[in-house]
Amino acid sequence: MQELDNDRLVWMFTQMLRIREFEERVKRTFEEHPGVIRGHTHLADGAEASIVGSLATLQAGDQLMATYRCHGYPVALGTDTKAIMAEIYGRKGGLCGGYGGSMHLVDPSRGFMGTSGIVGQGIPQATGLGWAAQLRKQGQVVLAFFGDGASKQGAFHESLNLASLWKLPVVYVMENNNYNVSTRSEQEDANAAAGEPLSVKAAAYSMPGVTVDGGDPIAVYEVVRAAAERARAGEGPTLVESKVYRLSAHGNIIAPPGVPLHYPEHEAITTFGNREEYEAALRGDPVPRFRARLVEQGVLGAERADRIAEEVRAEMDAAVRYALDDPFPEAQAAARYDYVYA
Repeated sequence: MQELDNDRLVWMFTQMLRIREFEERVKRTFEEHPGVIRGHTHLADGAEASIVGSLATLQAGDQLMATYRCHGYPVALGTDTKAIMAEIYGRKGGLCGGYGGSMHLVDPSRGFMGTSGIVGQGIPQATGLGWAAQLRKQGQVVLAFFGDGASKQGAFHESLNLASLWKLPVVYVMENNNYNVSTRSEQEDANAAAGEPLSVKAAAYSMPGVTVDGGDPIAVYEVVRAAAERARAGEGPTLVESKVYRLSAHGNIIAPPGVPLHYPEHEAITTFGNREEYEAALRGDPVPRFRARLVEQGVLGAERADRIAEEVRAEMDAAVRYALDDPFPEAQAAARYDYVYA
């Protein structure tokens, strides 16, 4: 596992910026290219530090499963951003040939084993990957990413129970982004999840539970690294609650092609009328916060940080151009069941 020297810290900042800029292009697509993205799209802006801090702990052969809010993981893992954008646009050159879309990205070559539009679906799948890793006996670890809402699903409880019983090498990373669609996570009603912090749920399954500031990539790295080392040592799983703040609305608005659209405002504003809360979250944005920290500590010069930002913007502009020019998949492929197997 790589230590957090200056080069690694700059890598973490660069990946956080790449995720943010990629998703900014996705968001802008709804205004600049109406109708290009079909179906639902969910952004993870505000969770970049949590994603990168967690992925920085990975070693060769490790794997992960993510939620439908999934763009950032393959970006940070090094998957071609052109292929990711093309998949979101439903184009032939996409990761899944244009058939999966925004919520179903996958790149097994980099250990990114997939996502699902179903809340909590990836948790039992990641647990199965953990069992396979245990059987291989090669010291591999699986990271299972999911939101706070997934902790209400039976799959969450069943998976953590089994993983603890069998001491599977899985780190469960719950990215608590404060909202279940338009319901605040701490509301005491049928939509809320009991327990605060939510990491206390780990006690029911005899595993460690840790809550960490998901806006601090170094803090996330240290917590997930300790959990991964415990898993590699055969001591079983850990539940990590990474507290983040989702900076965009839950998802986009669906409309017919050609209808001018923009990504909607956050639920703090539209549902609760609390613009002050949202503006406070913007002031705590983890991307500029981490940049300022590295510059202040002398890890990264301001000029170099600006150059990195320019390079990242150019990369994401190229991804959009590629995806827009890429053709759609052939309809005949679906008729031939080319991508269906049993």
